[in-house]
Amino acid sequence: MKNKLLIAGAIATTALLGGCANNNADVEKSVGSLSSQVSKLTSQVQMLESEQGSMKTELQSATAAAQQASEEAQRANSRIDNIAASYSK
Repeated sequence: MKNKLLIAGAIATTALLGGCANNNADVEKSVGSLSSQVSKLTSQVQMLESEQGSMKTELQSATAAAQQASEEAQRANSRIDNIAASYSK
């Protein structure tokens, strides 16, 4: 009885190991596919980082221009207030 179980276990183990050995081609194909997807995503991330950097630069430029326009508006309002004050005297 023990011999029959030992032989059945050996046959089952051989079948399982044989099945695993035949899947190497499928695994390599899957790994290759995943590698190409990772490469594609990496290039997309680099492109998006580049776009984000340029948008950040544009935003800083726009912020500086808005600050300059605000300061100029304040100076203009001050001049108008001075002109209006000189007329009322």
